[in-house]
Amino acid sequence: MFRRWFPSIPLTLSVVAFWLVMNDAFNPAHIAFGLLLGLVIPLFAARLDREFARIGSLRGVPRLLMHLLWDILVSNITVARQVLGRETRIHPGFVWYPLDIDNIHGIAALASMITLTPGTVTTTLSGDRKYLLIHVFNLDDADAMIAGIKDRYERPLMEIFP
Repeated sequence: MFRRWFPSIPLTLSVVAFWLVMNDAFNPAHIAFGLLLGLVIPLFAARLDREFARIGSLRGVPRLLMHLLWDILVSNITVARQVLGRETRIHPGFVWYPLDIDNIHGIAALASMITLTPGTVTTTLSGDRKYLLIHVFNLDDADAMIAGIKDRYERPLMEIFP
C-alpha cells in the first residue's frame, strides 16, 4: 500500500527540493505546495513506460555521424535547388518505412536523424513500432530512399542500440 501511494521517495524529495529552490522561499505555504507536488508527480511518473537504453558497440558512431553530416549538407543544397526551381518538378509524398530496429531509443535516434535531414520529416510511429511514416519533400524513388536509410542509419543504430 505504501509503495502504491509513494512510488519513488527520491523523486518525491527531488520535486520538493527543486520547488523550494525555484521559488527561493522557505515558508510553510511553499513547503506544503512542494509536498503536494512531490506526492502527485511521482504518481503520474510511475505510470510511464520505462524502457532503459541498452548500449552495444559504439564503433560505428563516427561513421554514422559523418554520414549524417554529409547527408544534411547535400540535402540542404538539393532542397534549396528544388525550392528555387520549377514547382512542377517537386513530387512530395508519404512513405511507410519498415523498421528492423526494435529498441525504442534506436527508433527515436533514427526518427531524429531523418527529421534533421532537410526534405524529410518523420510524422508518426505505428502503434506496433514496426513502421515510421515519413513525409518526403521530393519523392522520386521510395524503394531507393528506404534502402539508403536502412544502409546509412538503421543498421549502424542497430549495433549501437541492440
